[in-house]
Amino acid sequence: MDIILAIKAIIMGLVEGFTEFLPISSTGHLILAGSLLDFTTDKAKVFDIAIQAGAILAVMWEYRARIGVVLKGMFSEPRQQKFVVNLIVAFLPAAVLGFLFSKAIKEHLFTPVPVATAFIVGALVILWAERRHRTLPGSHRIETVDDMTLLDAFKVGCAQCFALIPGTSRSGSTIIGGMLFGLSRKAATEFSFFLAIPTLLAATVYSVIKERHLLSLSDLPLFGLGGLAAFVSAFLCVRWLLRYISTHDFTIFAWYRIVFGVIVLVTAHFGLVAWVD
Repeated sequence: MDIILAIKAIIMGLVEGFTEFLPISSTGHLILAGSLLDFTTDKAKVFDIAIQAGAILAVMWEYRARIGVVLKGMFSEPRQQKFVVNLIVAFLPAAVLGFLFSKAIKEHLFTPVPVATAFIVGALVILWAERRHRTLPGSHRIETVDDMTLLDAFKVGCAQCFALIPGTSRSGSTIIGGMLFGLSRKAATEFSFFLAIPTLLAATVYSVIKERHLLSLSDLPLFGLGGLAAFVSAFLCVRWLLRYISTHDFTIFAWYRIVFGVIVLVTAHFGLVAWVD
């Protein structure tokens, strides 16, 4: 394995893991990191999606006890059946729209400037949502994911559709959307984590199968290295985020998005950084 390529794979894996579950857009960061590292081939784009499997495994490991309970009772216990149905309902909107429009989105929006613009727009939504949350105390009516109705799940699933625009953030869309629809911060965050499992798994499997002609067995070590880096960093990030949200809001992530987005737009406009499309 080429050492430079291996280093790039590790960096991309760390970027994926540290950003996947924060409301700052992992896809956007991967596009920008890939541009800086000149890691933008068609195979690299498959790599970016495939290493999501590492991040998914981190969430599955963190919630392994709950997942075990769900799997054990999904055919016999109403509570677990309701949870599974809610996940399916929330998964479907983005899955359908992604299948229909993914090609057009990749052709026109998977470049640094649109991503940076989405960073800023998404940040403004987060700031507005957090202000609304502060000025309307007690506005959430759902304390845990088990309190969610089918309609609640569908609304969160519709919010996830905005994440098809790179730079918007899947976790940001589902968490902030969930809060706007009445979920507590903890419930919205945990449901976002659980919803990531079918969503990212489907995206990974679909991408690998669709682009299998680009791949070979010799790519496995590179993909494995990136996936491992994504697993470790995502695990650390999930643990940290669960502690963070118990006493903090998401405002800091909004300001990070604005600063990062402005830097990309300014450097692109003045040619200070050769962002690769």
